[in-house]
Amino acid sequence: MANDKDLLQVVRLLDDACREAGFFYVKGHGIAESLMKEVRDVTHKFFQLPYEEKLKIKMTPQNGYRGYQRLGENITNGKPDMQEAIDYYAPIEPGKYGDLAKPMEGTNLWPKYPSNFDALLKNYISLLRDLSRKIMQGIALALGGPVDAFEGLLTLVNQDDDICALEVKNQSGEWIYAKPIPGTFVCNIGDMLKVWSNGIYQPTLHRVVNNSPRYRVSVAFFYESNFDAAIEPVEFCRERTGGVAKYEKVVYGEHLIKKVLNNFIK
Repeated sequence: MANDKDLLQVVRLLDDACREAGFFYVKGHGIAESLMKEVRDVTHKFFQLPYEEKLKIKMTPQNGYRGYQRLGENITNGKPDMQEAIDYYAPIEPGKYGDLAKPMEGTNLWPKYPSNFDALLKNYISLLRDLSRKIMQGIALALGGPVDAFEGLLTLVNQDDDICALEVKNQSGEWIYAKPIPGTFVCNIGDMLKVWSNGIYQPTLHRVVNNSPRYRVSVAFFYESNFDAAIEPVEFCRERTGGVAKYEKVVYGEHLIKKVLNNFIK
């Protein structure tokens, strides 16, 4: 693989993007633009349903924080977000991870309408999982490790093509738009990759400000580690950063549960 000039070019671009921005666009990924649009369209249709219909899959602590999230229910920095959402996670069987995963045990809640929502999203998720795995292999190579060094730790965003709302804070401290480019995903790296890379790659602050009068949909896919994975600086990244681990070991499930429990109005 190391002799493949195209691969090396992609790896260099990934490294530059992760070091300088923490955000990048993904194109030429093999997922049909028509499918990306269909996913956004079916999501629009769900949110256009009557409130009572959406509440049939209402998110609660009892169902592992899965399902429909009401407007203003999610909080960021102590303030309600003016968004509604549907949250899905990998199903967790009771007792699979002992007491660690109890708050998130359960299976996902799928709406009755639109009728193709379930099948469409499950197929889409499978495709994004494969794509994310390939991106992580490229990131591993960019950091000088084996292709299977990492699993998880990035987000792929499929956003409406005609509304600018996603903003990223650049190195100068300015908020700039991550403008929609048809057929592409916006990818950002997360906190756990910062730990794994020993700070070589840093996540970037971002926000959504929709000044358009129109309803905006963004379908975000989080490619995450195993729930019980221990995340700590890997040896080949420690060697590149002075030989000392800058971050303590983190169990991914503990990190996720802390975020989930702090993200919603009780």
